[in-house]
Amino acid sequence: MTNRLERLIDQGVGRVPADIVLKGGSFFDLVTGEVVRSDIAIGADRIIGTSGDYAGEIEIDISGKIVVPGFIDTHLHIESSLVTPHEFDRCVLPYGVTTAICDPHEIANVLGSTGIEFFLESALETIMDIRVQLSSCVPATHLETSGADLPIESLLPFRHHPKVIGLAEFMNFPGVIHKDPVCMAKLDAFQGGHIDGHAPLLSGKDLNGYLSAGIRTEHECTTAAEALEKIRKGMHILVREGSVSKDLAALIPIITERLSPYLALCTDDRNPLDIAEQGHLDHMIRTAIANGVEPLAIYRAASISAARAFGLRDRGLVAPGWRADLVVLDSLEDCHADMVFSAGRRVTDALFSTRRPVAPIGLDSVKARPVNAAHFGVPAREGETSVIGVMPGKIITEHRRYRLPVKGNETSVDLANDIIKVAVMERHGKNGNHANGFVQGFGLKKGAIASTVGHDSHNICVVGVDEDDMARAANRLGEIKGGFVVVEDGKVTGEIALPIAGLMSLEPYETVRDTLHHLRKAAFALGATLEEPFLQLAFLPLPVIPHLKISDRGMVDVDKFALIG
Repeated sequence: MTNRLERLIDQGVGRVPADIVLKGGSFFDLVTGEVVRSDIAIGADRIIGTSGDYAGEIEIDISGKIVVPGFIDTHLHIESSLVTPHEFDRCVLPYGVTTAICDPHEIANVLGSTGIEFFLESALETIMDIRVQLSSCVPATHLETSGADLPIESLLPFRHHPKVIGLAEFMNFPGVIHKDPVCMAKLDAFQGGHIDGHAPLLSGKDLNGYLSAGIRTEHECTTAAEALEKIRKGMHILVREGSVSKDLAALIPIITERLSPYLALCTDDRNPLDIAEQGHLDHMIRTAIANGVEPLAIYRAASISAARAFGLRDRGLVAPGWRADLVVLDSLEDCHADMVFSAGRRVTDALFSTRRPVAPIGLDSVKARPVNAAHFGVPAREGETSVIGVMPGKIITEHRRYRLPVKGNETSVDLANDIIKVAVMERHGKNGNHANGFVQGFGLKKGAIASTVGHDSHNICVVGVDEDDMARAANRLGEIKGGFVVVEDGKVTGEIALPIAGLMSLEPYETVRDTLHHLRKAAFALGATLEEPFLQLAFLPLPVIPHLKISDRGMVDVDKFALIG
């Protein structure tokens, strides 16, 4: 170490050549907001020189370009990209995301500790610096059946792993407020460390109580007013723009130079198709700037402010001694990554080939019982029926009530009002639970779509107009060991297999991206009007997000945190 440090000092002083020098360009100083013309010298994994001329063993001409710190995605579920951590690394790092703070909550709900171990082993191999938060809510609630249970005793062995940051999003905010013993044990064990938040619409004294447990970050703000209250109460707000949850536009008013030290960016859930068509955090940055946000505010949120929020003290600035996570841009406004460096290494296909592969797990996790059309019948009842109201671009749903048509002794769909059936089936081989209900907002006029991606417990979720098609779609998921399926008139018209825990593909991200194109077309052929029908479907069973959801146990009134009788 001493010899290494001595060499870094000599390189910084200029006594010996740097390993790499970026010459002829400028860097964006996130302290002063200035664009500074300067060489940028790199030694090993860190920056060793700025604001001067340097000689390097490798010199790269970046004339006319601007260098910014690598971007940090502060909250995401890599599983939602539908690819492995290795493929996520290869997919996203070229867009300038050099650090990703993930919660393997999805795979942990299916496979428990084994899922966390898979992510930690993968994080040790990826070029991108993947950091892991330990999943705090497995199962997320008592209102659903998950594949695993992670009490505090199962989490503690991972606490001091070099890739672990802290405790992941604490979704069970009613459990915190009402001092549930299981919640309290986890919170108590991580006092003094990082505890990630998840408290949509929580405010007032209930929010105060939640924060008194030592929770400091929040990615569920959907309005500027909500975000401001939480900032005033000491939270660091993670502005989210995923494939379904799109909060950037609503939060543009708070992305200012004054508030930027208390902001960061995240995607939460984003699939390879959206990444290919729009980008990742780079998409958020250029969208914000195009809508009037000062570049200094958004680039701070993307790097230095994010690093400080999560205790990553070695990155986030283009300055000597800081980790050489760098993005070379054509311009601040366009935010197009011309070149990316991760810990001083230029990102290339050859660099990705140096990684050690990690064997896939959970290839037989879909254990649902076969179903037929009769399983999707809903008995007729007097009065109004609760209907899940989908809100495009949000995972919050409304609790709507309608008088639905009755055929024979069963309640039927109402296509005139865009109301179709939704069902959730337990798929972990535990109890065979099956619950039916109704949802409004998908636009389907025929057929069915089904998924084993169903936050958070990842049971089978299917929506459809025709019960036979719903059964065909659900059963097909078992045959392909998990994934997404589209069925029309009894025929499978689109599918993608996700055999790793029913969540991730074994294929390269390019194959997943191209398959998603076809899958979308198949869903749109049924009449689907949502931009992301599959990910929107995946959030219908999420009983920690207001207001009405469905689990394998039945319809859930999230506001009352109870099943509807």
